[in-house]
Amino acid sequence: DFDVAYFHSYAHLGIHQEMIKDRVRTETYREAIMQHQSFIAGKVVVDVGCGTGILSIFCAQAGAKRVYAIDASDIALQANEVVKANNLSDVVVVLHGRVEDVEIDEEVDVIISEWMGYMLLYESMLGSVINARDRWLKPGGLILPSSATLYMAPVTHTDRYNDSVDFWRNVYGINMSAMVPLAKQCAFEEPSVETITGENVLTWPHVVKYIDSYSVTINELESVTTKFKFNSMMRAPLHGFAFWFDVEFNGNINSQRKKRTNPNEALVLSTAPEDPPTHWQQTLIYFYDPIELEQDQLIEGLVTLSQSRENARFMNIHLEYTSGGRSHVK
Repeated sequence: DFDVAYFHSYAHLGIHQEMIKDRVRTETYREAIMQHQSFIAGKVVVDVGCGTGILSIFCAQAGAKRVYAIDASDIALQANEVVKANNLSDVVVVLHGRVEDVEIDEEVDVIISEWMGYMLLYESMLGSVINARDRWLKPGGLILPSSATLYMAPVTHTDRYNDSVDFWRNVYGINMSAMVPLAKQCAFEEPSVETITGENVLTWPHVVKYIDSYSVTINELESVTTKFKFNSMMRAPLHGFAFWFDVEFNGNINSQRKKRTNPNEALVLSTAPEDPPTHWQQTLIYFYDPIELEQDQLIEGLVTLSQSRENARFMNIHLEYTSGGRSHVK
């Protein structure tokens, strides 16, 4: 069972340590909770995928009446001990099980979850958040984060390409160019999670998918397709596309969300290349061979992200792109 393996992986402490040590992530969530303290105080909260229980404890500190901390992995056992050690057992109730299987016998006012995976949707828990929302959230309730946006942009990354591929052309004076095709396959066949900077990005990003936490459906996530068009801002080799995301923590009522005109008012957790790095980094899809771009050269195509039929937590990526009169599929 893929889910058993997935939840088992989250029983290991290392993954939680990495997430908690990601200060951008953890402090933004804490700030979001404190920003919404007036709504959370005295209310019932569900923490979907609570891990060590840190967000549940932040909610308790913000005055929540009760927090249901749900996690299917065995880390829930430690979370329960953490809750006890902080004298919060009368507020935080740890439920060890899948959100889809556990029972809560009351409606809730707030759902909080750090559900985002690499490239936003890889191994994401958004389906569980939707399940919790549809089963338990009161009308007018609060979901944190309130929305998420996945972006893509063409990138140049000569150092990475040279390090992975051109290295083989001369190894201690020996011509090992015969290794180059295999090197390209090994380095670039799968998406790569790594950190780039704004200097690697060749254009303004394109929105691949916008997700409204209040209205998104499970079916919507099965397949996402978007057409893109970019004009390179500079002359450079195009090595592939980078994907990143941000999430907003922005209130609980639709009308309030629509009234907001200044995006700077919302609290945002961003994984963009120009922002402070997070454990999500960016996800890169490299081409086997770079395309030499002229300034303003058009790059267009489409990308489809679809859930794997074998395991919905995994993702298949289909990329078609055209530039300089040549078409490619990956």
